[in-house]
Amino acid sequence: MANQSPHDTKMVRDVSEQNIVVAPQLPQKITPVTSKKLSPQQVDNLWLRVAMQMHMDQPNNKKITAQRKWYLKHPSYFNRVSKRAEPFLYMIVEQLEQRGIPLELALLPIVESAFDPFAYSHGRASGMWQIIPGTGKRFGLAQNWWYDGRRDVPASTKAALDYLEYLNRFFKGNWLHAIAAYNSGEGRVNRAIKKNRKAGKPTDFWSLDLPKETKDYVPRLLALAQILKDPAQYNLQWPTIDNHAVVSLVDTKSQIDLGFAAKILDMELNDLHKLNPGINRWATAPNGPHVLLIPKDKAHHFKQQLNKTAKSQRVNWVRYKIKAGDSLGLIAQNHQTTLAAIKDVNQIKSSNIRAGKYLLIPISANKLTDYKLTSNARLATKQAKNRSGNKLSHVVKAGDNFWDLGRKYKVNHRSIAKWNGMAPRDPLRLGQKLVIWTKQASKRNNSSSSAIMRNITYKVRSGDSIGLIAQKFSLKIADVIRWNSLQNKKYLQPGQKLKLKIDVTRTNS
Repeated sequence: MANQSPHDTKMVRDVSEQNIVVAPQLPQKITPVTSKKLSPQQVDNLWLRVAMQMHMDQPNNKKITAQRKWYLKHPSYFNRVSKRAEPFLYMIVEQLEQRGIPLELALLPIVESAFDPFAYSHGRASGMWQIIPGTGKRFGLAQNWWYDGRRDVPASTKAALDYLEYLNRFFKGNWLHAIAAYNSGEGRVNRAIKKNRKAGKPTDFWSLDLPKETKDYVPRLLALAQILKDPAQYNLQWPTIDNHAVVSLVDTKSQIDLGFAAKILDMELNDLHKLNPGINRWATAPNGPHVLLIPKDKAHHFKQQLNKTAKSQRVNWVRYKIKAGDSLGLIAQNHQTTLAAIKDVNQIKSSNIRAGKYLLIPISANKLTDYKLTSNARLATKQAKNRSGNKLSHVVKAGDNFWDLGRKYKVNHRSIAKWNGMAPRDPLRLGQKLVIWTKQASKRNNSSSSAIMRNITYKVRSGDSIGLIAQKFSLKIADVIRWNSLQNKKYLQPGQKLKLKIDVTRTNS
């Protein structure tokens, strides 16, 4: 995406840990584009609809050939990408056709994120279209505690195409320049053009001095277009996606709990959240947007049920008695909501509260552990992942940054960011907990004289998972499973007792 430094280009997408893709059915082959009987909108296969309308030049140069060879060596990649794209591709194609811009751009989310709306890169780019924070704000995408429009597929698609159209106008109709600028910024591409023009050199994309990632980025897109245009030539079976809408966008008009919405829709909570990855928490943001992407065949029933449900019943509420020592911030944190939301609901202008008074607080309909795709849950999963080396926990102090932490623990600062679901330029917060994996334990942790080992019995609480318990006591998940014979048990039960062997000098509690 635009406005990145050379050190923050998106060379690798961290999409493998989301686990949101299931194995697709055997793909069907796209036939070469020869039929004139049906229009692109009438054919059965959505990918064929795209292929029939691609008209960008397809030069056969070494860079495109190299990218094409990689794709052809990994045919299963097309299955995974198509499965992710299936709910969203129709709306993307419709927007491209309505705008009259190249249908090749329907392939851009493959290059950017492999169609993963939860993708986050080391360049701070997020979502299927990999939009960085500044560009998101520039094109109207809200980013807050409740919601990140960069992951909202309909909203981010509109923003991405608005940006691409702007870039095309900026470069006077040159789409290769525009696509290159989408990756590395219009300023960088424009400087390269001016440099060549001043030196009397050609200013086409292939002649420009651009970062390596951008030099590979455009050829990746063109290589995909070549393969899609004529898969038979490359002996590839490209999966079929039905050429019709499978999802609908519904405005609920007010904040709604995803758990409540999932019950009305009679669908799994996680499946609903996958369609709405822009929602960071257990509900839509109190002040919007309040739109949900839902299966099209359930839209009519969903709207009917919403009309019968008062806005106040779309989220659960708790009447909370303020205790001595409470603050609005602490109350908000304990109830997985925000200080602003509590103030708004209770019509409070200041942060002053009195013990003994009551507050009305919105709470989730389901257990928080049921919302496995919230921002917190995805972070916990990433931090709990077992990696090689010695796992440490670091609580962020004033002045901390990834670079200094990397030097302190003798690990790559980019790795620390990745282990904690962040980018190296993301700001750290005081008190934030980071996991750090060192190649070897420090002398202090390896020394039996400094370690203080204790056998304890831990009583499982509501919301606990094996990963969270292991993180809390700086243990390996495999050890917790082995000590308690949990190999065949997926879930823990509140009140269940676990045997743990901990070094009390390293516990995170």
